[in-house]
Amino acid sequence: MTPLERCRKSLSSNGFDVHLAADPQDAKAVFFEKILPNISVKSASWGDSMTMHVTGVWDALFEQDEIAIIKTFEKGVERSVLMERRRQALLVDLFMTGANAVTETGRIVNLDMIGNRTAPIAFGPHHVVLFIGRNKIVPDLEAAITRVKTIAAPLNAARHDLTTPCVKTGQCHDCYAPKRICNTWSIMDKSYPKGRIKIILIDEDLGL
Repeated sequence: MTPLERCRKSLSSNGFDVHLAADPQDAKAVFFEKILPNISVKSASWGDSMTMHVTGVWDALFEQDEIAIIKTFEKGVERSVLMERRRQALLVDLFMTGANAVTETGRIVNLDMIGNRTAPIAFGPHHVVLFIGRNKIVPDLEAAITRVKTIAAPLNAARHDLTTPCVKTGQCHDCYAPKRICNTWSIMDKSYPKGRIKIILIDEDLGL
């Protein structure tokens, strides 16, 4: 059994609604053909996710006239306005994002700067969909934390032009930098209610 298959089996056992996709295009098809038709969605928002963006799902959602979209990363908008939108995103019908790591034992691990991903994944939106590439799969929780500290966090800090020690060294320093990206951990052992969190595991290396 491959790591992807072990991960799918464990996630399903933990109450997550898991779908497999061969590539980003297949992930988009899974979302629009197998997930969206089976849930009631009048509002949607998202947390920063390179994997989700490459599927094209977010752009395609704008064509759904019946779904109100809360834009939480719109360019040219004041930060105070975006922060308020991120508060509103806690109450949407559908929240979409990715994951920093997922274990073969069926745990979802994320680390946030302000909690705009970790909070709605845990509570608020009626439905959550996570887009996760196979490169995010690790054996266990210890490996997940290591992956976040040595890969996801430093690369995301660099992507957002933050001046933190990890950007220079590529690993966590448990720093006190004003723009520290590592503030709120989230470890999802189970989906409650069962099936609230839906996961599309993509058999490609995607995102950070």
